[in-house]
Amino acid sequence: MRGFGKTEQQFCAFCGRPSDENRRVIKAPNDSIYICEHCVAACQTVLNDERHSMTPIDMSEVPTPKEFKEYLDEYVVGQDKAKKVLSVAVYNHYKQLSVSKEKQAISDIKIEKSNILLLGPTGSGKTLLAKTLAERLKVPFAIADATTLTEAGYVGEDVENVLLKLINAADGDVSAAERGIIFIDEIDKISRKSENTSITRDVSGEGVQQALLKILEGTHASVPPQGGRKHPNQEMIDIDTTNILFICGGAFVGLDKIIEQRLSTSSIGFGAKGTQRTDEERMELLNQVTSDDLVQFGLIPELIGRLPMTCALKELTRDDLRRILTEPKNAITKQFQASFAIDDVDLTFNEESIDKIADIAIKNKTGARGLRAIVEQILLDIMFEIPSIKGKKKLEITKDIVEQKVHPDIQTLLIDQKTA
Repeated sequence: MRGFGKTEQQFCAFCGRPSDENRRVIKAPNDSIYICEHCVAACQTVLNDERHSMTPIDMSEVPTPKEFKEYLDEYVVGQDKAKKVLSVAVYNHYKQLSVSKEKQAISDIKIEKSNILLLGPTGSGKTLLAKTLAERLKVPFAIADATTLTEAGYVGEDVENVLLKLINAADGDVSAAERGIIFIDEIDKISRKSENTSITRDVSGEGVQQALLKILEGTHASVPPQGGRKHPNQEMIDIDTTNILFICGGAFVGLDKIIEQRLSTSSIGFGAKGTQRTDEERMELLNQVTSDDLVQFGLIPELIGRLPMTCALKELTRDDLRRILTEPKNAITKQFQASFAIDDVDLTFNEESIDKIADIAIKNKTGARGLRAIVEQILLDIMFEIPSIKGKKKLEITKDIVEQKVHPDIQTLLIDQKTA
């Protein structure tokens, strides 16, 4: 039995070797037991290997691309191509995670991820697609906003805070977060402000794109556990982004004009300058986007190369907006009907009122995002008075109410169902 007195030599309890000038030892807090620096390093290696040896996903429990799309169809109207692109990309992401490291080592082939770039006007459903997809996934999913990001050292958020959202979505489980999916919204807002050199730093533009490069491709990033800025004395969370799938979305206002300018010089252009384009032609333009077009818009070539899959969402038509108002499981009219039902009101919208609400949204150019604001404004006075009226009631919203040609007297519009 070895002694551990102050005058005696200290031995590592793991390897049994004595301490010397090439082997420092650390004493346990509550006992006279020691461990040498070499065994500490070996333990750290074992822990890292265990952490990164994630259990492969069982593909029998993963929905097929068709099942993913069917789920999206229940909540999102139109945008079939974008749904297919997302469904295939997410399914392939699961396939990548289903292959164990041992199998990859045997086959000597590593399946790499394909990050996605979604292009489309505001209110076309980019963020809604991401949120709806998140509800169906079996991996952590986070949505981040690119507009808050700045270069390190400036007011704003570091790029690594995007990863913190994913870690929080995984309830702090870093290994689960390392196989998750991140949707970065408003990616077009970090485009370069100008192609010319400026005397001021573009701290929320090209600098942020540069910082995103390694994270998108795959790297070991250090994330501050409480968010905010990094400082030297705080502990960091280490996360490997190699297997994290990134989906980026943006409106890219003006990109269609850049594409049209490029195509107009050829014989297959979309007509003479000044020609009014339909929504279908505008979407077709966005689907013909090239790397040069995105560079001219303000994205750096390195970032474009890390987003190999590109998909354009079409601007919503009047029929699309009508369907959005009534068809999805969480349609806006259904939400208000459920809200009014709490006050014992049977709320209905006639066909003319639905048409008029869609027309107003098209006129305002707000897309589906503006529909709620329109309905809120229409029902404001009614919602103000309804809670004061007792008993079961029935109310129909008409075109005249939508156009505010009629300021309804709630007492006359709300009819007791017993006498109806």
